[in-house]
Amino acid sequence: MFSFIKSVYQLNWKYIIVEILLIFVGINLAIWFNNWNTERNLNHNKEVAIAKIKEEINNNMEEIVAARKINQNVISAYKDFEEIYGKNSDVIITSSQNFRILQRKYPGFFRVKDSMDIESGLKKYSGSTYIELELADLKEIAWETTKSINITNEFNYECLYELENIYNLQKRVQGIMDQAVNALQNAKINELMTILNIMKQLDTQLEEHYSSMLNDIDDCY
Repeated sequence: MFSFIKSVYQLNWKYIIVEILLIFVGINLAIWFNNWNTERNLNHNKEVAIAKIKEEINNNMEEIVAARKINQNVISAYKDFEEIYGKNSDVIITSSQNFRILQRKYPGFFRVKDSMDIESGLKKYSGSTYIELELADLKEIAWETTKSINITNEFNYECLYELENIYNLQKRVQGIMDQAVNALQNAKINELMTILNIMKQLDTQLEEHYSSMLNDIDDCY
């Protein structure tokens, strides 16, 4: 009888030990799977975030390059017309031949309302200077979204530092664009030209940062 009880007792312990081992293995498997799934989702989110930021930077770079080309033409036009302006930008004094050359080179920059002959083969043209700025539409939706869901915590330091610099510089460019619009609205043309030259410098700097980031962004994680 005692032998039977002892055998049952031993079997129960073996059963309990096996159950404990199974539970232990099951818990560890569940933890491992959860960690694996979390890591997989995190990597997927990082890949999506980087792809979106890359697309955003590329689009922004195309915007500033296109805008700078048009605004540079405005700067060049003003520089050429500045030499023949009268007392203000509503009057031009030059030869008819030179005026035609400028009109072909910068169509629509100066719109004539009236003209009259003056001395020495010169003509006085009355009208108005028409300046149409091209303002780049710089986005930061992908960047702000990435920060809001804390994916940036997974980026390496160098990448994060470079991205922060890029979007901070982008904000400075947008601030300069606002100044340009304000100067144009208040007909402060000399001030506008100064601002456009500053904008050109910042645009060029920003384009260089964009290009560098596009080369390095795949190494962000």
